[in-house]
Amino acid sequence: MTETAPLTRSREFSLPIFWPLEAGLQISEAGLDAFRRNMKFVDVAQKIRNPPQPKWATKNAVRLDLDTMRLRDFSAPGATGLPVLIDAPYAGHNSTIADFAEGQSLAATLLANGIGRVYVTDWKTATEEMRDFDIDKYLAELNVVVDELGGRVNLVGLCQGGWMSAMYAARFPQKVAALVLAGSPIDTDAGNGPIRELAHKMPLSLYQRMVAAGEGRMLGANMLAGWKAMHPDKQYVTKYIDLYENIHDPHYIKRTEVFESWYENPVDLPGRYYLQAIELLFKKNLFAKGKFVGLGQELKLSDITCPAYLLAGEADDITTQEQVFAARDLLGTPKHRIAQKLVPGGHIGLFMGARTLAEAWPVIAKWLKENGEA
Repeated sequence: MTETAPLTRSREFSLPIFWPLEAGLQISEAGLDAFRRNMKFVDVAQKIRNPPQPKWATKNAVRLDLDTMRLRDFSAPGATGLPVLIDAPYAGHNSTIADFAEGQSLAATLLANGIGRVYVTDWKTATEEMRDFDIDKYLAELNVVVDELGGRVNLVGLCQGGWMSAMYAARFPQKVAALVLAGSPIDTDAGNGPIRELAHKMPLSLYQRMVAAGEGRMLGANMLAGWKAMHPDKQYVTKYIDLYENIHDPHYIKRTEVFESWYENPVDLPGRYYLQAIELLFKKNLFAKGKFVGLGQELKLSDITCPAYLLAGEADDITTQEQVFAARDLLGTPKHRIAQKLVPGGHIGLFMGARTLAEAWPVIAKWLKENGEA
């Protein structure tokens, strides 16, 4: 019987299961580096496409658990003084934007600049049971929060949380000592941003059909698809090119993973609330016109007379500066008690951008201490 010849490397790796290994043995060191880069890229790209839920960056405690939100308490131990309530956006993404990451946290920035009592509205994703919640429901629970905090607050509204904060201040002016509106669409007819154009161009029936498809909710996944369609090159091409070029930079990877955990995990909205916002605020602009009815009363921006600070982004294409700064002529606050600031950057950078947090928000914190507690 003839003895079988020992397997050579080429024969051993001729099986399909060994082909990647054989390729790895035959390529050069530069090729190996590219191979490693490619494998790492595939792994990280998969993670950012399906990231875990976002986390709060700063230690906090849940003060209240209501139907619409959890009230998160970031306050320093033993802190006194008028509380600052950050009304986070409720427009399809998680409230963690107000406490995004270490070095990119609005809540932590306010604490570091002398604001001892800081609270954030942590809005809940809409369940089927929440599909009929309307704007009144959110205003009413915001009122519960303010009463829980002593009945008077400095109110900081971010994006959509800005128009809700302004509504609250118009309905309960005695409960708001100072109002900050950051990236907040107060006059939705102002400027020529894509959101304004989209709101007027698309018929209400289309929004209604999307809500019906979500069984009474506006699904966050559908909103996310719309936002991505505003910048398709960035979302589907450039983002991955940048990731590949920085695949060996752990800081870049970490920042990307944190951002994508926030961006790729949208929240659902109650259909009734969403359709009210589209029709009454963005199509008919009733709030700016003083004709929006909230909690049984027409809400007029002229009823707001507390000090106000307006913050807008130079490159913000979600809420244009015109929509924010229009508040200056609509509020009842005397002009000398209204401050405004235009900063570089886009929309979400107003709330979590390192530069804006380092340069603009410490000034706002000082302004709050000087004006909110007067």
